[in-house]
Amino acid sequence: SYLKDLKFKGDVYAVPDGTAVFPNEPVLTVKADIITAQLLETALLANFNHGSLVTTAAKRITNEAGNIPVMEFGARRARGIDSAIEASKHAFVGGCVGTSNTYAGMKYNIPVLGTMAHSLVTDCEDEYDAFLEYAKSNPDNCLFLVDTYDTLRSGIPNAIKVANDYLTPNGYKFKGIRIDSGDLAYLSKEARKMLDEAGYPDAKICLSNGLNEYSIRDLLKQGAVIDSIGAGDNIAAPKERVGGVYKLVAVEKDDEIIPKIKVSDDTAKTINPGRKIAYRFYDLETGYAIGDVLALPDEIIPDKKYTLVHPVETWKKQEIENYRKRQLQEPIFINGELVYEQPDLKERQRYCDEEFKTLYPEVTRINEPHEYYMDLTDKLRELKNQLIEMHKNKTDKPKQLIKRVNETRKTKWN
Repeated sequence: SYLKDLKFKGDVYAVPDGTAVFPNEPVLTVKADIITAQLLETALLANFNHGSLVTTAAKRITNEAGNIPVMEFGARRARGIDSAIEASKHAFVGGCVGTSNTYAGMKYNIPVLGTMAHSLVTDCEDEYDAFLEYAKSNPDNCLFLVDTYDTLRSGIPNAIKVANDYLTPNGYKFKGIRIDSGDLAYLSKEARKMLDEAGYPDAKICLSNGLNEYSIRDLLKQGAVIDSIGAGDNIAAPKERVGGVYKLVAVEKDDEIIPKIKVSDDTAKTINPGRKIAYRFYDLETGYAIGDVLALPDEIIPDKKYTLVHPVETWKKQEIENYRKRQLQEPIFINGELVYEQPDLKERQRYCDEEFKTLYPEVTRINEPHEYYMDLTDKLRELKNQLIEMHKNKTDKPKQLIKRVNETRKTKWN
């Protein structure tokens, strides 16, 4: 009976879709009665963890690819149909130029892109016939998959022959080829020579086959010729995960907000207590993000000078000046009413790209990235230490410690 009439009347704050976030940073905050707040946990985490996982994978791959367009081909590798459709959306936000998933293209207005499949080649008795039938059915956008049998001995020669026999005589442009197996660096360089010698210098070369940011980097170092990339499993089903968690950080009792903490021997699992506001500092000269700070809601972060301090290794400090600060979370729901207008997908992609550009290259490199500063204010650090002391030492005077904590901070939700 309670659930039947339950209506969400709380507040939700979140960082905009496409924002770079860092460990132990609040990205989505819910203020509601305890039952409603806990009912939302699984749904919110499932969406956040999957969305940030795919967007991060796509951004890492598209960043490494540079100006080479990346198509998302991951539907068959995703964890279910719904996951596949949502992965296409998140991959587009992360910088992919389009998807092979036609349903996602229809639902989210994402460009639908792709090439022929191996099954279309093996279905025909002859590779040349397969290419010719494909060309006749799709003459304006013909990208032949050339690695089904032998890339250099049959695949590329048959693609060139179909271009000579059908596409060019009928006024169509030979768009190019896709290579999906083998030594991609070697094959792409040989393919470029063959296409140029045949009189098709504008024919493009698309590479696929389980590519990720590391293999793309290595291919480029080896001089591979790449005009576009098809990436599937390492976008829709990457191995890494962001690891977003949902924790109770404060409760309201008798009009007072009481901060809560989870204490663990694992430093990363000891949460930062209380309602927190995340701020990001940007260097006014370079535009790069310098670091983030978590503050209690009633704290004022100075505009001209600040000292960033590592939340655990407190001897690591950085004095910053000449910056602008930005509050990362924005209101999404207030008193149960949606107050946020979601930008369209292309605008979210543009925003994600601009946000990524504010991160130092040392922070975004794929091997041993530089640690990004994520600071706690002195008041928040003191609050955290007091709560840890109270719980770890099992003091005989918890009421006195709670009083000290509340004297340190009188939390206001607004």
